[in-house]
Amino acid sequence: MTVFWSNQLLDMGHGMMLSIRIGKHAQQNIQRPVLVLLHEALGCIAMWKDIPEQLAAETGCDVVVYERQGYGLSSEITLPRDDDYLVEEGEIWLPRLIDKLGLNRVILIGHSDGGSVALIGAATSASKVVGVITEAAHIYIDHLTTAGIKEAVERYQDTNLKDKLARYHGERTDLLFRAWHETWLRERKSPMNLRPWLPRIECPALIIQGQDDCYGVREQVTDICTGIGARAEPLFLPKCGHVPHFEARESLISAVVKFVDINS
Repeated sequence: MTVFWSNQLLDMGHGMMLSIRIGKHAQQNIQRPVLVLLHEALGCIAMWKDIPEQLAAETGCDVVVYERQGYGLSSEITLPRDDDYLVEEGEIWLPRLIDKLGLNRVILIGHSDGGSVALIGAATSASKVVGVITEAAHIYIDHLTTAGIKEAVERYQDTNLKDKLARYHGERTDLLFRAWHETWLRERKSPMNLRPWLPRIECPALIIQGQDDCYGVREQVTDICTGIGARAEPLFLPKCGHVPHFEARESLISAVVKFVDINS
């Protein structure tokens, strides 16, 4: 099964360019949706490693991976970020990306911040999103989220965490780390609450979290599923932390393949 990969910068308007990687099968199956991958708060295309290739091979779907503003080769961001930056990503930029690429049937696969954006995108683009899969998504900030981010700030200062991130983010490393922890830890005008978008999600949803995730309580999953309703299925992965696609890779890939097969 041959998949051709290409990289491009997509002009999103308003001076924003997004970096995109697209994998297309040599023999396109029009019955299969396109998988759109959304990275975490400190992620980028390269940090998915070979996950896009494996998903393309095992699902038979074309795959789109993109970097949100500020990440990778996409346009820069300025600080401070707005409290509702995830909403803007899901309501404006993700639907615009789908439209500009001419995608009519997509399954969104989002990790962490990307999972939250995917939920909002599924609610906003209901006519084009035929499924949504989240890993470690948040719809509010809980005590584990706060404690986990504070601990990461300490590691950034005292360990080689900054050097590890700099392999991917280069000169943007400090800016992106600040954008992450300052936005999530600061006092907000109103608490983060993405629940209002959940009832508007009309497609099937697979809501995944590692049982040992140190950034979110189990209720993140159960509350998301309650908000979406019968269309949502929870999946807790044992012996797995915040990054299921690496820490429980085969279980995660198997679940995605099954979901795609059922919802194509």
